[in-house]
Amino acid sequence: MRGAVRLLITGIAGFAGSHLAEHLTGEDVEIHGVVHRHDRRIAHLSHCLHLHRGDLRNALWVSELVQEVQPDCVMHLAAWSDVGGSWQQPWAAYELNIQCQLHLLEALRRWRPDCRTLVVTSNEVYGLLQPEDLPVDEETPFRPNSPYGVSKLTQDMMALQYWNSHRLPTIRVRSFNHIGPGQADDFVASSFARQIAEIEAGARPPELAVGNLDAQRDFTDVRDVVRAYWLAALRCEPGEAYNLGSGRSYAVRWLLETLLSLTTARVAVNVDPARLRPSDVPVSVCDNRRLVQATGWQPQIALRDSLHDVLNYWREQLRRNAEPAPSGGEAQAQRD
Repeated sequence: MRGAVRLLITGIAGFAGSHLAEHLTGEDVEIHGVVHRHDRRIAHLSHCLHLHRGDLRNALWVSELVQEVQPDCVMHLAAWSDVGGSWQQPWAAYELNIQCQLHLLEALRRWRPDCRTLVVTSNEVYGLLQPEDLPVDEETPFRPNSPYGVSKLTQDMMALQYWNSHRLPTIRVRSFNHIGPGQADDFVASSFARQIAEIEAGARPPELAVGNLDAQRDFTDVRDVVRAYWLAALRCEPGEAYNLGSGRSYAVRWLLETLLSLTTARVAVNVDPARLRPSDVPVSVCDNRRLVQATGWQPQIALRDSLHDVLNYWREQLRRNAEPAPSGGEAQAQRD
């Protein structure tokens, strides 16, 4: 019996995956991660990670990976995660979210049928919510209203099917919105924060483009989210689904106003029709009781603190990008 838990994280270089790797570096865990393109977010952790560069769309590569690593636990975070972008590229969302997971579960069924597998899906599986659905629990009807939502629902049901058919111990976590430093700027809070940081730096006019500010969403800091992922992987029941969110909803307008309160820049706010989605749910809030009862998890980071960290992240990115490149001699010394 091995000492440390051997963990395989897909999407380890992504937003949530990198925070998960950071969270687990102090645990008794041997961390293996799948990297498809860049590994910038986890470069500082390279000394304590085992990285495997490849493409989950390649079934043979995935099978060989699982056979080589022999994981005790898999946390499947790799995904197309752009809800708005899925309207323009629906097949990309379907291919990346459905095909990649299929290859992974097939490889686990063949080589590691006892491996506990956490599949991260989304509150978008619930789609068009009705007032009587709130707060959203795990029995809320599925009404996906975007290509992304359809892809995540397929992931969810596929994980259930592998438990029902093969007893592969899959656990499904339906994550609601999460934010934090390092998030791409095609997500609302990060988009606002980057624009504000650019205005502060004089890199754009003092005008901030926004979409629907009236939508209300359940936001949780990504660092709290990855704690919940790990607890779920350890403690939740195979075959079950668990909603993950704070249990509170905030209007997107509140996020914007909070970020604006953290800057001295004078900013005009303009609605950009291109940022409005074809279908948008007015209010979404999570009923997280099943997850809390199974794991004892509670969010710890206040949303205002999360927004402060997101804004400072973009300020730091702009500062680094503005630094002059080293001169020829200095560059040579750095390479040496």
